[in-house]
Amino acid sequence: MDELWQQAYDAVNAVEVTTFSSVYKLLLSLVLGSCVGLERKRKGQTAGLRTFALISMGATLSMILSIYVPQEYLGLKNGDPGRIAAQVITGIGFLGAGAIIQGKGSVRGLTTAAGIWMVAAIGLAVGVGLYAVATVATGLIIVILLYIEHLDNKLKLGGEMRIIHIRIDEIITDIDNYKKCLNDHHVHLIDVYVEYDYSVPQTRLSLVTLSRETIDFISLFDDIRGLKPTHSISLANQVAG
Repeated sequence: MDELWQQAYDAVNAVEVTTFSSVYKLLLSLVLGSCVGLERKRKGQTAGLRTFALISMGATLSMILSIYVPQEYLGLKNGDPGRIAAQVITGIGFLGAGAIIQGKGSVRGLTTAAGIWMVAAIGLAVGVGLYAVATVATGLIIVILLYIEHLDNKLKLGGEMRIIHIRIDEIITDIDNYKKCLNDHHVHLIDVYVEYDYSVPQTRLSLVTLSRETIDFISLFDDIRGLKPTHSISLANQVAG
């Protein structure tokens, strides 16, 4: 039995490309890519388990082919083991761009795009035989996606910048009650822009805020409306200009 395990170990770690080692690399790549994809699917991302598994396996197969071509065709003048694999890094950019969604002043999917790029690199590492490095890298990705996110939420870092536009049917010079209302809803106030129209009279407030995606803005707006006679409230994702 020990001899059989030793033979299997030698086969998967062989420098030359063999059927056994190639199948092992593809299976390992499938598992590692699926681990990252499972987390992304849990977060509701379009690129999920199947996508990440296919990316990882595709990168691994590209690396296997890169090694196999000069190995089998020794007379090939341009037998560069890195030529095919190098195109993976270029081509993966198109998938990463497809995972990024831009609209209404905000950009989503950057983390998924970065995950796609990393999984492709992990697939290349598996293809070249760096099994331990690829496994550790996958573990670190899971740590970043899961536990760093919890730390981010705990420290109240990150979030999305949004602008709350409020038209108030009177001239106000004190916004402390608005600051308190935002704090009660865990919305961080970054900056304030004020415009007075004395002929009406009316005050236009633009509150630059930083908030998490889970904030209930309907409840927040209802509380803001009760502070002063309010004409309108609107929400934007970034400052114009």
